[in-house]
Amino acid sequence: MTDLAKNIIYTGVAGTGKTYRLQQIAKQYTEFLPVANADELLKALLKPLSWRDVICLIFLNNYQQGRKLLKVPEIIDHQFFRMKAQLNDRKENLNQTAWGTLMMYSDKNSVRVKYHRRASQSYFDKDDSSNWFLLADSLPLLSDLQTKLTDYQTALNNQFQPKLERFSFVSFHQAYGYEEFVEGIRPHIADNGQMSYRIESGAFLRLCQQAKHDPSHRYAMLIDEINRANVARVFGELMSLIEPTKRAGQTDSLSVNLAYSRQPFSVPSNVDIYATMNSQDHSLSPLDLAFRRRFEFIECRPQPQLLGKVMVNGAEIDLAKLLTALNERIMQNLAKDNQLGHSFLWGIDSLQALSAAFSQSIIPQVAQACQHHGQILQAVFGQRFIRLVDNKKATGFMAPQAGFDINTQALDDPNSYLAIYQSTQ
Repeated sequence: MTDLAKNIIYTGVAGTGKTYRLQQIAKQYTEFLPVANADELLKALLKPLSWRDVICLIFLNNYQQGRKLLKVPEIIDHQFFRMKAQLNDRKENLNQTAWGTLMMYSDKNSVRVKYHRRASQSYFDKDDSSNWFLLADSLPLLSDLQTKLTDYQTALNNQFQPKLERFSFVSFHQAYGYEEFVEGIRPHIADNGQMSYRIESGAFLRLCQQAKHDPSHRYAMLIDEINRANVARVFGELMSLIEPTKRAGQTDSLSVNLAYSRQPFSVPSNVDIYATMNSQDHSLSPLDLAFRRRFEFIECRPQPQLLGKVMVNGAEIDLAKLLTALNERIMQNLAKDNQLGHSFLWGIDSLQALSAAFSQSIIPQVAQACQHHGQILQAVFGQRFIRLVDNKKATGFMAPQAGFDINTQALDDPNSYLAIYQSTQ
C-alpha cells in the first residue's frame, strides 16, 4: 500500500498569498535536469503542448518583442511552429492547421471570424487587416505557458538547468468544465485539412496517466480559484475517486468508467491535489459538503508582520500597524471575510507607492465589499481619506446610502496614514 495522497485547499481573503503557496508547492514537484542543447530544450518545451498552446506561446514570445499582431504566415514561420510540426512529423497542410486552430479558439462574438465549431474558451481574434492577436481576457489563463516560456529562455541562456515538472497548474473559471479537466470530445484537424472529432484527455487525466507510469515519484494537481467553477461538474464521476482512501493501491480503492471513453480509471495514490479558494467572494460557486469532506482546509490569514515601514521626511509609517488597524475597522463595520491580505501592502517602500496602493487597490477593494457605502468607507479609512457626497444633489433622486469621494490630497499626506492606526492605539 502506498502513502495516502494529500487533498488540501488553501482558503482566505484576497491578498493572503494563496496562489504564492501553490507556486512554492510546485517547486517541491520539480526536478532539475542536466543542461541540454537548444534543440533539446525546444523539443522539451513543445512536445507536451497542443497546437493551441504553441500558437499562444508564439504570441507570448512576440509580446516580449513589443509585437501583438501576427499574420498566419508569420505564425507558421516561427521556430516554435516549425519545431512542433517536426515533432509531429508534419510536413504538409500546416497552413490549414494554423488557420483551423485560430478559428476554432476565436472569439465567439468576433465580427471578422466566421466559424461555427468554436471551442468553449476563446483565445484569438483578428482585425480588419487579417492580423491575429490574443484576447485580453485569455492572458490570465496563459500564466502557466508564460512560466514555461520564461524557464525555456532562462535555460537557453544557460543561467539555470532545465526542469522536469511533475505537476499541472490550472486556473478554474466559470466556463471551465469536465472536458478541460478530465476528458472531452475535441475537434482535430488532419494533415489533409479535414476536421474530425476525437476524445482527448484533460489536464487532470494527463497528469494521472503520467503518475501511473512513474509510481516512484509524487505528482501534484494545482488548482487556483477552485470555487470559480462548478466543481461537481468539473470533477464528475471522479468525486469519489479523489478521496485518499479510494485511490489506486489502497484497500478501499475504487474504479469507474470515464464518461466519454468508457475506459476504467482510478486516481493514482501518488497524485496530490492542492487548491486555493477565495472565501471573500460569495458570488462564486459554493463547494458542496460531499466535496468539502474530501479535502483538508488550511486558512491563510493576513500576515502584517511580513510588512516593512515607509519613511517620509522623518515620519515613519508602520505598514504592519496600518494593515492591522484597517482590518480591525473592516471587521467592526463589515465582516471577517472582507479583510485585506498583506499582499496589498507588500513591497511598498515609498509614499508614492503607498498612495497608489490605496487609490488603485485598497479603497476600491473595500468599496466593492461594502457596495460603495460612503459611511462605511469613512468609518474604515477616516474623514481624511473619505468625503461623503449628497447623492440626492448629485443624482437628482434619493439614494439609499451616501456616496463618497476620495480626498486625493490625503493620499500624499503621511499623517493621513498615521491617523488610521494611531487613533486605535
